[in-house]
Amino acid sequence: MKLIRFKSSGKIKPGIINKKGEWLDVSRFGEDYNEEFFSNNGIQRLITWLSGNIDNCPKVSQDEQLAPPVCRPSKIVCVGLNYAQHAKESGMQLPKEPVLFFKSTSAVCGPNDDVIIPKNSTKTDWEVELAVVIGKKASYVNESDAMSHVAGYLVHNDVSEREFQLEREGQWVKGKSNDTFAPLGPWLVTTDEINDPHDLRLWLKLNGEMMQDSNTSDMVFKIPELISYISQFMTLLPGDIISTGTPFGVGLGLDPQRYLTPGDVMELGIDGLGFAKQTVIKYE
Repeated sequence: MKLIRFKSSGKIKPGIINKKGEWLDVSRFGEDYNEEFFSNNGIQRLITWLSGNIDNCPKVSQDEQLAPPVCRPSKIVCVGLNYAQHAKESGMQLPKEPVLFFKSTSAVCGPNDDVIIPKNSTKTDWEVELAVVIGKKASYVNESDAMSHVAGYLVHNDVSEREFQLEREGQWVKGKSNDTFAPLGPWLVTTDEINDPHDLRLWLKLNGEMMQDSNTSDMVFKIPELISYISQFMTLLPGDIISTGTPFGVGLGLDPQRYLTPGDVMELGIDGLGFAKQTVIKYE
């Protein structure tokens, strides 16, 4: 199943995409796609509800603006240097353990929203990533059980300001958390629709030029290992997001380096998860 959230009359409403590709409003189900929804077996309850109510769900114009497919999560845990070729282009050694950092949830925006270059930024960069949405509370999870904690997958552009991230004192989070630096979606795809999340093409174009074109098979640490590892240090709550890292082709790794400027257009997508389009604007 594909879950969407869309903006209508100033409100964000939950929806689904049916088998015909139509957008349907499921507001009558009475829940948003948040921690409470996921923690109470919301996906299965929604499927059951739809079996008797889908014909009464209003169709939604696909001209409506999409919101993030998950209501603001309690946290976004990101994994750095998780693609072998990306680590090489960044001039960094392949990590022996997952490199973790946080991204502020205030950075979350819709899949086609504008991305704002922050004040005093000269090195804002792009990063297409596969994001995993947690569906069940995870604490001290074994790898063998880790995938049972996954609700689904979505596209994430882990927009990054490289000077803030790498050249300033402190942790990476400063370069990762500016407003609009976490476009999510277009939709959340449940696990039953993805045969193998470790064999998905992911790509990003900048102004029509292919910059990133790789496959999740190049991940250093796979999803079960990431969930198990992260859960040793913190409890993952339903609706939380793990962003699994980006492949080679970011601006930081180019020679000469290249960064986003106002007017640039990023298009990005992942097999089975749809694609997004974001225009870059200057902070005002």
